[in-house]
Amino acid sequence: MKKRIVSLFVVIVVLVALFATTPRSQAALGESVDSVESDRKAFSAVRGAITAHNEYTVHQVDSDSTTVREYVSTSGLVFAVAWNGLAHPDLTQLLGSYEDEFQRTLRETPREPGRRRLQVKTNQVVVEEWGHMRNLQGRAYVPALIPSGVSVDEIK
Repeated sequence: MKKRIVSLFVVIVVLVALFATTPRSQAALGESVDSVESDRKAFSAVRGAITAHNEYTVHQVDSDSTTVREYVSTSGLVFAVAWNGLAHPDLTQLLGSYEDEFQRTLRETPREPGRRRLQVKTNQVVVEEWGHMRNLQGRAYVPALIPSGVSVDEIK
């Protein structure tokens, strides 16, 4: 069991290092609806459904391994992203300008052995990841940008 935890930790460290060196393109979270297209290209994904709600629109992009949904307010800003699939997406791309704050807080967040759910809350952004092999899920959102009348529970 202890070997397994150490192995998992090593894999996480390698993935964080890999993503930290990935060049950034236009960010999604907190950016305009135009960033959805740059995210689609970065993930080599295809456009999925666009679903309109009263206070926001959900733009979906589908890659071979992951589906990403970007929540865009009526003012045209991406206030949240959610994903599910075989792998977690590159958060550098999805978090954009919030990535550095997330990484800093992630390093300071104690990990609980055996716990599969991760929640990182910073001053500006909340990132949650959960799931198990072949069904990894997560979401990230900026509480200050969530339109009034929209519940966090709608981001899924």
